[in-house]
Amino acid sequence: MKIFFPLAVAVTLISTNWLSAHCQVPCGVYGDSVRFTQMLEDQTTIAKAISQINDLNGRKDAQSANQFSRWVSTKEDHANRIQKIIAEYFLTQRIKSSSEKYEDLLKGAHSVMVAAMKCKQGTDSKNADALKFSIKNFQTIYEK
Repeated sequence: MKIFFPLAVAVTLISTNWLSAHCQVPCGVYGDSVRFTQMLEDQTTIAKAISQINDLNGRKDAQSANQFSRWVSTKEDHANRIQKIIAEYFLTQRIKSSSEKYEDLLKGAHSVMVAAMKCKQGTDSKNADALKFSIKNFQTIYEK
């Protein structure tokens, strides 16, 4: 019994670490088109958040302040999601240095990350438009 418990704990810890690394193993489960769809959905949310933030700006009531704060947080979260997809999916797993279009892919991925950063930094709807353009442009380069 004394040996069984430490063994059970060790197996549990090893199993948990292996399961949490799912995205970093070459399983082939995830699809590229789903990533682009997700980034475009996140961009749409960012565009709506920017619009709502601008509509709520200057209002003094507590409900507006609450909603303002929530929209800012939502905008940041969705921009972070886009950056995470680019960094953890495309840059670490899908874009290979052996690709003939390696430099173009890196530039496209970088453009998306910078556009997402600009969305986090401001509330100009042009930044959300630029993000959408960057995602679509990167998708075009990637799928060629």
